[in-house]
Amino acid sequence: MAIRLGGGAGRDDDLVEAHEINVTPFIDVMLVLLIVFMVAAPLATVDIGVDLPASAAQPQKRPDQPVFVTVKPDLSLAVGEDVIARDALGETLATATKGNKDERIFLRADKVVSYGDLMEVMNLLRDAGYLKIALVGLDARSAPQ
Repeated sequence: MAIRLGGGAGRDDDLVEAHEINVTPFIDVMLVLLIVFMVAAPLATVDIGVDLPASAAQPQKRPDQPVFVTVKPDLSLAVGEDVIARDALGETLATATKGNKDERIFLRADKVVSYGDLMEVMNLLRDAGYLKIALVGLDARSAPQ
């Protein structure tokens, strides 16, 4: 003896499939990622602090994307903002300049770096084939006294 509850003759008990995509979780994930990138983006711009000497020369027009080689106070080298080993200078510059040896390299050094150490870096640049070197300094007219 069996009883059928809640249904009449001709009623189908199968569930109807929903053919819609639920995008709410996707939107939630995208909003969280947007917030993460908005917070992390300002932290990605790191500048190397170097105490540059002053210069009274007239400033020259800067290229759109100059290549900077920095000699830090501890005599370590950086190309752009990446600290590199001295023996990797030629390879790193070739990558940064796309192999163009005629591109001007902007060399900057901290005040405490000796002339001999600066000349050693200039010799490394010359040995790598980069002969157009510009020395970077602060403008004496705007430098703090």
